[in-house]
Amino acid sequence: MTPKITVFGEMLWDMLPSGKQPGGAPMNVAIHLKNFGMNPAFISRVGDDDLGVELMDYLNNQDFNTDYIQTGITHLTGIVKVNLTDKTEVTYKIVQPVAWDYIMTTPENKQLVKDSDVFVYGTLSVRSQQSRDTLFELLKDAKLKVFDVNIRPPHLDRATTEYLLEQADIVKVNEHELHTVCTWFGIQPEVETQMKFLYERFNLKLVCVTLGADGAVVLSADGFHSQGGYAVEVQDTIGSGDSFLAMFLKEYISGSSIPSALKKACAVGALVASYSGATPVIAEKEIADFLTNNQINHV
Repeated sequence: MTPKITVFGEMLWDMLPSGKQPGGAPMNVAIHLKNFGMNPAFISRVGDDDLGVELMDYLNNQDFNTDYIQTGITHLTGIVKVNLTDKTEVTYKIVQPVAWDYIMTTPENKQLVKDSDVFVYGTLSVRSQQSRDTLFELLKDAKLKVFDVNIRPPHLDRATTEYLLEQADIVKVNEHELHTVCTWFGIQPEVETQMKFLYERFNLKLVCVTLGADGAVVLSADGFHSQGGYAVEVQDTIGSGDSFLAMFLKEYISGSSIPSALKKACAVGALVASYSGATPVIAEKEIADFLTNNQINHV
């Protein structure tokens, strides 16, 4: 049986210099999971406007499960203005308030989460009271809880982030976000020290830290697992971490070893960075060929 995965959070349009592209970290994760052969459900909200219709059409054309995406008439579909001046450190101006700030709790999405094996959530969607209340309610019913820490200043609240860490079983974070969180607790800046702190402080099953071009590190009950990065010509890094998480989760919950899941996830993250946009379709053969023909940057 294919594990049931539900993803919660923002869906929006990334407004790039070249034009708009579908985005939002949770939606990117869900789309990549779908591209990798899973069938995720996605809880979010769009506006009753042209951008919302276009976003739903985009998902429906991919045979994506849109049953749990709400449509509101009060707030517009989300947009984000993307700054690509530094292709490896993309910055965002996130419009507020928008439809995904008002995701409602329903009997249907509560039952969905109860029936799911994995529940994925992030930080940005809790910037508003309504979506925060909904997420907190859904977390009560979740089984394996995966917290994708996506810090987007100024949309950051320490108390809320700590609560989300307390709820999590698995945490995925990049090295900059790891440092931000651990600074709150006065933890020294070494990555492994900070990972061990999070793992123990929040009683986690896994901590996964992405290191950009240098790959990723996972801490689990049997210790640290490292995977170097792969050299690619970067178009932009939008969606790279989201694709990494999707592939890592798919492999991990399907029974692959952590080193094997890490290797494949790092390859996918590098491949996505070699394309423009967040959700290029990366076929299994492309991943296999890439792993055969490319050496890691660092060990």
